[in-house]
Amino acid sequence: MKLYPLFADLTNRPVLVVGGGAVAERKIAALLDAQARITVHALELTPQLQAWADAGRITLRDEPFDEVWLDAVWLVIAATSDDALNKRVAALAESRRIFVNVVDESALCSFHVPAVIDRAPLTIAISSGGDAPMLARLLRERLETVLDHSLGALATLAARLRKRIRLRHPDLSARRSFYEDLFTGPVAMLLRQGKSDLALEAAEQLLSSTPVRTPGSVVLVGAGPGDPGLLTLRALRALNEADVILHDRLVSAEVLDLARRDADRIKVAKQAGHHHTTQDGIHALLLKHARAGKRVVRLKGGDPFVFGRGGEELEFLREHDIPYEVVPGITAALACAAYAGIPLTHRDHAQSVRFVTAHCRASMDTLDWSALAQERQTLAVYMGVGELATLQSKLIEHGRAASTPFALVENGSRAEQRVITGTLAQLAERAVLHAVRSPALLVLGEVAALAESLAWFGQAPLGAAIKPIRKMPSSALPISDQRTRRNTLGAIHHH
Repeated sequence: MKLYPLFADLTNRPVLVVGGGAVAERKIAALLDAQARITVHALELTPQLQAWADAGRITLRDEPFDEVWLDAVWLVIAATSDDALNKRVAALAESRRIFVNVVDESALCSFHVPAVIDRAPLTIAISSGGDAPMLARLLRERLETVLDHSLGALATLAARLRKRIRLRHPDLSARRSFYEDLFTGPVAMLLRQGKSDLALEAAEQLLSSTPVRTPGSVVLVGAGPGDPGLLTLRALRALNEADVILHDRLVSAEVLDLARRDADRIKVAKQAGHHHTTQDGIHALLLKHARAGKRVVRLKGGDPFVFGRGGEELEFLREHDIPYEVVPGITAALACAAYAGIPLTHRDHAQSVRFVTAHCRASMDTLDWSALAQERQTLAVYMGVGELATLQSKLIEHGRAASTPFALVENGSRAEQRVITGTLAQLAERAVLHAVRSPALLVLGEVAALAESLAWFGQAPLGAAIKPIRKMPSSALPISDQRTRRNTLGAIHHH
């Protein structure tokens, strides 16, 4: 059966709903949103329907059903548990050429209620002809994740300018090009940012100007630690709108698989000891593609503003007048700890968290090691695999107990996640024993001990007891781990 799709304007038009249960309530809620004038026939009502009746939002008829009620209505919905009544209503409506929907009886329906995505005035409806409503709902849920809520404002703006657009661009191809610029360029970006006044100004400028190549833009997107399920909805939308994606080496293949299929993907890995793209090279690529009118996504593992040099890239874009947006991501400390069953704060164990990046030993002496070694706080150490021995010795030297628990979370949130646990005295040795490789996050503090009991994802923690050993110099670590040293060690303190 092929249905003819139809959107009905029911504003102030009479509609009859037969039934007063939970299903009828859902149908009536949608009709109220459509501003229909609703009469309900039911002997009993749900509390919500009774409240609507008491408030005068719906008219209640609690006497025996009378077919004369159908004479004045545009639409009928039968939603009772009485099959005979439902069939009678359907037959009476059919004889009067009134569209009728009988819940869960597709053969009796002359119209079907679709699953709806509401971006008013933009409405998207999905129907299975009543045969697979759960499938329609599933598709609606998936589309909800990729359709930004600003689309409604964009549709309203386009409607406001429609007549002027037709006068300004009488040629159909030119008009299509204008709408492409309007819907995908700076106007749409400003609406996503909640800047409706500036969006209107930009639209007016676009309308009055001589058609030119649409300027490009950059969206700085946090990809999270690897599990694609941790992407934000806005990140997913950005990936599906991108013409070019510049991505770090730590962005997982599963995340990239969610991107627009025909987008150009450029790997801009930065890894010591290997072929890599410098930060200046990344800046140059951003500028090149944005100036070519492309929608560029700069995709970074974790969050771009937590040890991701996102601030530097925004400063560069601003300096060169390139429009940009930022979509935060779930940073590694939050995700890896959660996937290892470790609460970063805990009322009994830790009242603060410090985010630390450990690229090399060059600047370690500039840190406040006494503060870092305090108890009842959690250290989340990024990019520290190559400096674990130094971190271990410095913290113990400045007063952190050698018995302090730690957890190394390798490939956090991914299928290959491993969690290695132990005490601070065992840290460097265990990293070598289990051949820990980046990406790996170190969680140090009393809360790390909870990984043993609260683990829920992937393999159980590797925490077999071994004897503490002498402090291991960093030179004893594998060469590949020594190469992960970088240029900076910094800390951010979060309460």
